[in-house]
Amino acid sequence: MSSGASMNAMQHLMEQLKLEANMEKIKVFQAAAELQEYCMQNVCRDALLVGIPARSNRFQKPRFCALS
Repeated sequence: MSSGASMNAMQHLMEQLKLEANMEKIKVFQAAAELQEYCMQNVCRDALLVGIPARSNRFQKPRFCALS
């Protein structure tokens, strides 16, 4: 790697580290509580829990009636 490319990589790394250092940090238990609250508020719209209505399931194979 050339010194110019190495310098650019280091500058990019420094910018990234500065961005991450300035991010708001919260405690793990607070993040977990917020995630749990969000999940409980949106449980009625969770397709994994309530399923997908047959009429709006675009991945369901269409059913055809073939007469022989």
